[in-house]
Amino acid sequence: MTRFLPRSTRVRVALFAALASALVLGLGSYWFVQSLRSGLENSARALANDKVYAVLALLNSGVAPADVPKQLEKGGGYMISKEPVNRCSTGLPDVPFQGRAQVFSPNCVIAMPYGEADQVYVGSATANQRYYVDAAEFLDPIGLQTVDTAERILWGGVPAAALFIGGVAWFAVRRSLRAVGAIRAEVDGVRAADLGRRVPVPDSGDEITALAVTMNEMLARLDRSVRRQSQFTADASHELRTPLASLRTQLEVQLAHPDRLDWRRSCENAVLDVTRMEALTGDLLLLSKLDADQHARHEPVALADLVTRHAAARLPRDGVEVTTEIEATPVVRGHAGRLERVLRNLADNAERHAKSRVTITLTASGGQAVLCVQDDGPGIPAEDRERVFDRFVRLDDDRAREDGGSGLGLAIAAEIARTHSGTLNVADSVSGARLELRLPLA
Repeated sequence: MTRFLPRSTRVRVALFAALASALVLGLGSYWFVQSLRSGLENSARALANDKVYAVLALLNSGVAPADVPKQLEKGGGYMISKEPVNRCSTGLPDVPFQGRAQVFSPNCVIAMPYGEADQVYVGSATANQRYYVDAAEFLDPIGLQTVDTAERILWGGVPAAALFIGGVAWFAVRRSLRAVGAIRAEVDGVRAADLGRRVPVPDSGDEITALAVTMNEMLARLDRSVRRQSQFTADASHELRTPLASLRTQLEVQLAHPDRLDWRRSCENAVLDVTRMEALTGDLLLLSKLDADQHARHEPVALADLVTRHAAARLPRDGVEVTTEIEATPVVRGHAGRLERVLRNLADNAERHAKSRVTITLTASGGQAVLCVQDDGPGIPAEDRERVFDRFVRLDDDRAREDGGSGLGLAIAAEIARTHSGTLNVADSVSGARLELRLPLA
């Protein structure tokens, strides 16, 4: 498709500014000139009206047309016609009458105003419709000269002003786009390995400054995302490497010494490693879906039912007692399977760290459902309350335990809470750790 407008933003803005200013100034100039001329015509019409109504007043009072000049203070300024039938028939007088008032015979109808250029015409009939009086006045010559001068000035001034405004717009846009060009050049040089670069922020405080700040915030988010993804990939590779290495070692030993090993026990150990990799792979897949905001279909979910089912299906752990306290029956909108995953991860994490007791409490407050999981373990240090929700983060004590998880449980729970417009935080607790999940009520 052919482009009728130039591609340059500066030229387009300058062109539109010039055209708009030419239109506005042209219309304004036309209105100004017409107003001046209208003022001159109104003044002349007022003078002509004075003459017409002066004659009409005498005629309406019964004065004969021939006696009208004698009754007027300046009779020479008026001419009274005597039965000008021929003038009525032609519609034009035989003699010029500018500055004079004329009286026409009965039944005389003037078809249209008439007169020479730069003059106005007025006329009116007597009360008995017997006579018709008309008059004409020239426009003020000085005023006409003023109008003509204004027209000449505006005819040349409007195009010049439009070009000047277009030029100013061109320079203004050029100055503004200079900062945009610097931002574009800097962004063009940003590569995946150099996301720490930032665009220059002008000190103009206008929309260009806001654009630069937004671009820097976007680059910062991209930098954090890439770093997080790289760290996530490295941690995932490290976590998968251990069970793979263990599985490979067992298989190599079995092949090298088939008569010296218990094949059944080796297979059981291999199954454990495969199960661990399967669980880790499932967690990674779920995290990737949550990162991509692949929301599952939400429906009303009764959290009390989830807590009850979890308590019934939980496998007892030696030395740890789990109790549930359901003080409300809130209903939220969400994915029942993922919300159950949150509860399971929180409960498993609490049981791994608890000394003897875990308490699951469900309440409702402030338009939110509140699910708290409390344990009586060593608790979470204040400096680790945010870091504990990062991926593959396990505290030192947890790493030393044989039943320590992969470090994805709380990260998955936090991401599921985010996709349900909720929050997961470490709340203050007198003893142990207290994890608090808040979800908006349906």
